[in-house]
Amino acid sequence: MVTILNSFISWIGGKRLLRERILQQFPEAGTYDRYIEVFGGAGWVLFSRDRHAAMEVYNDINGQLVNLFRIVKYHPEALQKELDWILMSREQFFDCRDDIRGTTDVQRAARFYVVVRESFGADCRSFRIEPRDMQHLIENLRMVSDRLRKVLIENVDFEHLIKTYDRSTALFYMDPPYYGAEDYYSTEFNAGSHRRLREVLGRIQGRFVLSYNDCMEIRELYDGYTIIGVDRRNNLKVKNGEPQRYKELIIKNFS
Repeated sequence: MVTILNSFISWIGGKRLLRERILQQFPEAGTYDRYIEVFGGAGWVLFSRDRHAAMEVYNDINGQLVNLFRIVKYHPEALQKELDWILMSREQFFDCRDDIRGTTDVQRAARFYVVVRESFGADCRSFRIEPRDMQHLIENLRMVSDRLRKVLIENVDFEHLIKTYDRSTALFYMDPPYYGAEDYYSTEFNAGSHRRLREVLGRIQGRFVLSYNDCMEIRELYDGYTIIGVDRRNNLKVKNGEPQRYKELIIKNFS
């Protein structure tokens, strides 16, 4: 029986609404022995299976996010204790966001979690007005920690990661910053980065599944690959009381 966990954190571009559609495009289980999430984010696809392969790698270039994942993996109880002491308010939010000097890794992880949790759209910038109790905030913390126990956690550039773990038996899942929406993300990613990713993927031995927004630039950049159009609800855009649909792409180098 497959145990599906929800991610313990919200993140810009999270794949909660599309994870099953993405998994449908994965190759048959057992045909790859290493699974690598290159732009890990909230890890929605990672948490959707008990285990994707014998080797699993989670990577993100955001050092604060990676520190949080590592603390959840190795020190879940210490993290929860730290969260229990936080009394949420506007002042506390900005203190957590702006002042991490002299903090331990556990304290830094707790502060970062609070900032993500209490910011609008998980943008880590704006206070969401409605503060919530931080006690026992992360549901199933022990289950999440156990799920991460055998996952390698990296904090490197995507090109370095792909070259390090590429094999003919590798499966890479990638959810990079979307084209034209790079400013919404906390890490530097530009038009040149999209082209560099395409060049790197053109040289790999393994297989990849790639998520992107549906736009002409990306369709042209990945012309010749398998491109599947999907859509999802866009809860940030509402018309007549109903969420609008947002078109996305799933791109693969295999059929």
